[in-house]
Amino acid sequence: MALPWALAVLSLLPLLDAQSPACPNFSVPITNASLDQISGKWFYIASAFRFPEYKKEASEIHAAFFYFTPNHTEDTILSREYTTMGDQCLYNSSRLKVQRENGTLTKSENDTEHFAHLMLPKDPKTFMLAFSPEDKQKMGLSFYADKPEATPEQMQQFYDYLMCMGMDKSEVMYTDEKKNLCLPLEKQHNEERKKEDERSKTGTALD
Repeated sequence: MALPWALAVLSLLPLLDAQSPACPNFSVPITNASLDQISGKWFYIASAFRFPEYKKEASEIHAAFFYFTPNHTEDTILSREYTTMGDQCLYNSSRLKVQRENGTLTKSENDTEHFAHLMLPKDPKTFMLAFSPEDKQKMGLSFYADKPEATPEQMQQFYDYLMCMGMDKSEVMYTDEKKNLCLPLEKQHNEERKKEDERSKTGTALD
């Protein structure tokens, strides 16, 4: 299945030059500082998608959170994602490619490259991913925060970007942290990772 960060994108066409002055630049280059800013744990808060197939998939996600671990040298991001759909927790690990110059992240899935423009609002505790912003039939915008519930001010940033793209608040689908079923699996993984780190350190000490 597609990752929530790439729910509604098949491909991105070149951006149109004519953008509203109020609109953000959808192709801001990605720097090491950008990657550092999105490193760590994030919660999928809300999204709005127009492409029917992916809109349906987004509507089935009750809650989701993930960990981004960027690699500056390789221009990649390790993504470890926990998604609650129906009555189950789904875990997925993948590697995203970073296109620094045009400000996009891509993921290969089923021989298709999925593109998303990385958007960094003023609030560093949030970020967004814009999909096909120039295509009224395929466009989408997803919103993430470092807490499971965003503040009204943070949500307003999302709505402002959304309206700038020509979408409406009525198109937004929200997640519900109360339905998150992935905490036990996350805890298990963290404990396993901690034990592995300890074994690694012990092995190094013995060498």
